[in-house]
Amino acid sequence: MDITHLDIAVVGAGYAGAAAAKALSDLGANVTVYEQARRIREVGAGIGLRPSSMHQFNTRGSGEAVKAVSSPSDAFEILTADCHRIAIEEWPEKDAYGETTRFIHRGDFIDALVGVLPEGMVRLGHKLERIEDKGGEATLHFAHGESVTADLVVGADGIRSVVREQLFSDRQPVFAGEHAYRAVIDAAGTHGMVADGNLRMYIGRGSKVYLLPLLHRGQVSFDITALHTDGTWAPAVTKEDILRTVEGFDERIVEMTRNLDMDTVNVRAVYDIDPVDVWHSASVVLIGDAAHAMCHHQGQGANSAVLDAGALADALAAAESVEQALAAFQAQRKPITDELQRISRNGWTEDEVNDVFPGQKPGQIGATTATTTED
Repeated sequence: MDITHLDIAVVGAGYAGAAAAKALSDLGANVTVYEQARRIREVGAGIGLRPSSMHQFNTRGSGEAVKAVSSPSDAFEILTADCHRIAIEEWPEKDAYGETTRFIHRGDFIDALVGVLPEGMVRLGHKLERIEDKGGEATLHFAHGESVTADLVVGADGIRSVVREQLFSDRQPVFAGEHAYRAVIDAAGTHGMVADGNLRMYIGRGSKVYLLPLLHRGQVSFDITALHTDGTWAPAVTKEDILRTVEGFDERIVEMTRNLDMDTVNVRAVYDIDPVDVWHSASVVLIGDAAHAMCHHQGQGANSAVLDAGALADALAAAESVEQALAAFQAQRKPITDELQRISRNGWTEDEVNDVFPGQKPGQIGATTATTTED
């Protein structure tokens, strides 16, 4: 199939959308990205990019941009709340790809991905209101009145995807019974706990604390994930609320929490989605969180989005038709992401849940959908 004649509309300029736009435009397709925000920004903290993701960037011309704003890491360590080691292991895939895991701030990551796209490819202020699947093409209708028809629409519009809800599944995101509190703090305030560049996770009563070093910035991404029954998408919490989640942890972690600037803390309830049976039609396909949003316990959300983008481009390059390519893409990626969704939901042992909520399961208590608007 000659992809150079395809008009492709990508909905969403996040990790999945930006990576897909780069891969597809490199094949010669006419790609336009439609993003609802009026400026592209990512709040929150840091993420880890696995060797397979870095391999994708290297082969598709984004590797140097990503490496310039990230730090390498050798290993991942799990410890008790009082800093006794449970396990340590090197990041997998290193030998297969000749790369190691790299840590990057979410904002720097999206800037790097969008920064390598041709000027004018991303169109901001386009909030998708409705999509019409017409078989061999699809039409997007935006809130400000504009409509666009494309040979292929790539739905990369996140966990609350309009494309998914209107065409593939109207099942809403599922509350995981957890809150995530994230901030980026000065490395000097972490007492050298991650000076070697490795990720550490501390497990305590109902909480997990992640220290992810961003050494190139002189910072550390500080993430507390705690069991909670409040499924409000962006819950209101105080510093005292967060301090209670780290009671009994190493005093250095308690001090980091005590010193948090609440204006910089990103507070979110944790949600994922149930597996979606079908990701595509003849002219529309879901990728990234729109297809398989998952809890963050395995650190695979962004990596899965990147690998989706590469697999979609490869499928289109190899197939005889768009529909055939989309079927091949789903056949390759869905079994992998179904399993990642499953294991990412297993963030807590039964003993941990019962210890904090005897006789209850927060994910069941709060098995609701988000009712507030995400920023």
